[in-house]
Amino acid sequence: MLIPHGIYDPVRNRGHINLGLSHDTSQFACDSFRWYWTRIGKRCYPEATSILWLCDCGGSNAANQYLFKHDLQLLADQIGVEIRVAHYPSYCSKYNLIERRLFPHITRACQGLLFDTLDTVVALMRKASTRTGLRTTVNVLRRHYETGRKATEPMKQNRQIVFDNLLPKWNYRALPQYASVIN
Repeated sequence: MLIPHGIYDPVRNRGHINLGLSHDTSQFACDSFRWYWTRIGKRCYPEATSILWLCDCGGSNAANQYLFKHDLQLLADQIGVEIRVAHYPSYCSKYNLIERRLFPHITRACQGLLFDTLDTVVALMRKASTRTGLRTTVNVLRRHYETGRKATEPMKQNRQIVFDNLLPKWNYRALPQYASVIN
């Protein structure tokens, strides 16, 4: 089973895909971004004090999931950078840039070819590019992600997420709370 998690940087016109071998969970989504940030994002934006995520409203990074917000807070604590999340409302993901500027090119690079090995998939996805400069990187996350995790009452009560005044259901921030920053 391959679970793709895409990250698109519109400033640099770069895409990144982390392939999971387990399950699409909030831990997987946060691990995907952690991998990207510590190896690529932090080098490209060394002075960043905040990161903006534009996310769909469902799946592993769903707007209504306590577990995602809990895992997001842990990630912000670990990387030491504020993460601002803006979710597209349900059925509006077509307006998300990643849907037009990365995923079609990944699909085109893989179209009509057999995914016989993991190395084949990685090589095909890495070839995704455009004449306007899109380039992609691909990584494999081999961790096993458990399904069926439940948000506990302490998780719900003690969350540190700061909701925006405008559309708080879809717009919020995870502010770093601890000094456990990844170097």
